Amino acid sequence: MSLEQEKICLMFDRIARTYDPVNRILSVGQDQRWRNLMVRQIPRQENLSVLDVATGTADVLIALCKNNPHMARGEGVDLAEKMLEIGRAKIKAFGLSDKLSLHKADAKKLPFEDNCFDAVTISFGIRNFSAIKQSLLEIARVLKPGGRLLILEFSLPKNFWVRSIYLFYFRFILPWLGGIISREKNAYRYLNETVESFPYSKAFCQILDNAGFVSVKETPLCFGIATLYEGSNPC
Repeated sequence: MSLEQEKICLMFDRIARTYDPVNRILSVGQDQRWRNLMVRQIPRQENLSVLDVATGTADVLIALCKNNPHMARGEGVDLAEKMLEIGRAKIKAFGLSDKLSLHKADAKKLPFEDNCFDAVTISFGIRNFSAIKQSLLEIARVLKPGGRLLILEFSLPKNFWVRSIYLFYFRFILPWLGGIISREKNAYRYLNETVESFPYSKAFCQILDNAGFVSVKETPLCFGIATLYEGSNPC
């Protein structure tokens, strides 16, 4: 792990305890709505196996089990151990330990065999990856032929007025409010900085194309505040 990646992991570990409630407050509950929308795009096939990368506190995997009766196996990976600890506690509380398990692992080197997942999800995490293309190639390796990749990430609205209000909120209100609740103001300044610098829309679709995914598409959410990207592993 690089020094920069280690710093990011330590930052997420520091905000782990308040991560879920702060997300609900700062997004006015939209983060859960967006995740539920993403999991509904996953095929409802028998014996479904899903990998959630940058799983954090396992919100996506838990939503999958609630929304997809065909879910047979869910694995989550993340580098922030304290986030995983909270995720494991949530999985146990929901009685899902027989279906879901979490592992400390890097997206660049996933601890799974080739062609073993029907779908891979990433929710608000790919902008933190230290090597996006390498990670996408590794995801393609563990996906079955025809398997689906779904990525939910923040983006910038195209409408001038919506974008202006959004950036004001992200640059000033969000770090202030997130800092008060979590006592880690720098973590929420980091969020703002990474969102503004991350490629989105057509630029990110091109990254997925270059990594070999097919049938790539984007779906803007809430005027483009977030975007759901989808792609398939070639058959």
